[in-house]
Amino acid sequence: MAASSVSFDLGKKFEVYRRNGVREYVVWRVLDGQVDWYANRGGRFEPVHPAADGILRGEVFPGLWLHAAALVQNDRKAVQAALQQGLDSPEHALFVERLRRDRPA
Repeated sequence: MAASSVSFDLGKKFEVYRRNGVREYVVWRVLDGQVDWYANRGGRFEPVHPAADGILRGEVFPGLWLHAAALVQNDRKAVQAALQQGLDSPEHALFVERLRRDRPA
């Protein structure tokens, strides 16, 4: 993301996404070295905070896990490991099964 887009991503775009029902929104503020994850709860974007292990966990897509600090530090192995842990999690397996069950024939 370009530095000039931060205000757009956290301002006008943020409002458009909220108004149109986007359920989660991730912003990587490259120059600030920060990743912000937001969940739309009751029509308001609220920050999603990392768990004690430093991992951000998606609410809409169970199993989508992001080690934001590792991403910012370009630690690809740690980013991949966190993602794989999420994909191997019981909540992701339940999510996949629910998608399979609810898929139109």
